Amino acid sequence: MRPDLLTEGLHASACSRCQYSRVKPRGYRWQPTNTSHRCRQSKHRQHAGIGCRRKGLLVQALDAAMPFDFEARAKQVMEKSKRLRIGIIGYGTFGQFLAARLVQAGHEVMATSRTDYSQAAAAAGVTFYSDANDLCEEHPEVVVLAPSILSLEAVLSALPIARLKRSTLIVDVLSVKEFPKRLMLSLLPPEVDVLCTHPMFGPDSGAGSWQGLNFMYDRVRISPHINNQQRMVHFLQFFEGEGCRMVEMSCEEHDRIAASTQFLTHTVGRVLGAMDARATSIDTRGYQSLLNLVDNTANDSFDLYYGLFMYNQNAIAELERLEAAFDHVKGQLLDRLHDVVRQQLFHNAPAVAESASRQRPKALPAQSVSRQPSENGLNGKSDHSKQHASHQ
Repeated sequence: MRPDLLTEGLHASACSRCQYSRVKPRGYRWQPTNTSHRCRQSKHRQHAGIGCRRKGLLVQALDAAMPFDFEARAKQVMEKSKRLRIGIIGYGTFGQFLAARLVQAGHEVMATSRTDYSQAAAAAGVTFYSDANDLCEEHPEVVVLAPSILSLEAVLSALPIARLKRSTLIVDVLSVKEFPKRLMLSLLPPEVDVLCTHPMFGPDSGAGSWQGLNFMYDRVRISPHINNQQRMVHFLQFFEGEGCRMVEMSCEEHDRIAASTQFLTHTVGRVLGAMDARATSIDTRGYQSLLNLVDNTANDSFDLYYGLFMYNQNAIAELERLEAAFDHVKGQLLDRLHDVVRQQLFHNAPAVAESASRQRPKALPAQSVSRQPSENGLNGKSDHSKQHASHQ
C-alpha cells in the first residue's frame, strides 16, 4: 500500500536493513516525495521521509505516547500492589458505609451477612455472599469484622477460619476494644494476624469528608514477614489517604478513654431524647448542638449503646460519676435556694413580725372571757391584790 493513501491509524515505516523506524500519529497524512536517502551502513534506498541513523532516535512528535514510560508503569504496579481483596463480615449500616469507601478507593470488596443485602451490595459494587463459607473460599487478604458488639462472639465462633488462608489479616471495627481483642486471641489460630481498630466516626459524622477524623488502631498480633507487614500498612494507608488522623494506642487505653467520651456522649444524648427535647423558635446555638447530639445518638441502635455499657468495664464507673456530678450540681442549686429563704426569714425579721401581727386574729369578746372562772380567785382577783388588802 502506498504511504500517501494511509489516513488513519499508526503507520510505522522502517529501513529494511538498519531497522530505523518512525511512527506517524493517528490522522497524519503522508506526503509523497521523489527524493530518497542512502543508509550509511549499507547500499540500499528507501522512499524519502524514512530517515536512518547509526545511533539515537529521531523524535518526530513530542506528544506521541512513548512505549516505554517507566514512571507510569511503575506507578501502576505500585497502585495495583496496594489494592486489597477485603471481605466484610456483617453488612449492616456501618459495613455498607465502610464498603462504599473501600470500593471507591479501588479495593475489591466482598461481604456476607445474616440479612440478604444482595441488591444494596450490587449497587455499591460489592460481591455479596449469603453464606460465609463461600466468602472465605474466595480467600480475601483482609477480613473485617463489623457485626454488632452483642453478636461478635457468635459470629466469630461460626466463622469458617479453616477455609481462609493461614496468613489472613483479621480486623475488627467495633466501638469497644479490650473485649474483641481477648476474644480474637482466644478463638483465632496463632497464624492469623490480628489488628484492632476503631474508626471514631460513623455514617452520620463521616457522611462527607473523613479529613481530621480520628482512627484508632492497635497492632495486636502481626507477623514480621514482609508480606504481612505490607498488607497491614496498605490497609491502614487507606484510612490515612482518606484524611483520617491515625492514633495508635492499646485496646485497654482506648476503653478507658472511650468510657469518658463516647459512652458519656451517648448517655447524655439518650437522656435528652428521653426528655423529648425539641427545637423552638428561640433556640440558642448551644441548644441546637444538644439537639444535634440527640439526633446522632437516636440514629444508633440501643444495642450499640448497651454494648458500650456491657463490654467496657469502665462504663459503669463513668455512669456513677455522671450521677454523682448531677447530684452535686443539684445540691448547689438547692443550697443557694435555702440561703435566699433564710435571708428572707432571719435578716428581715422585724418586717416579718409586723406582717405577722397584722394577720393575728381579733381578741374574743369580754363576755366570753367572764364565763371562764379564774384560777387565781373569785371575781377574777389575783393573789397579788389579796396580799395588798391584808397589808392594809
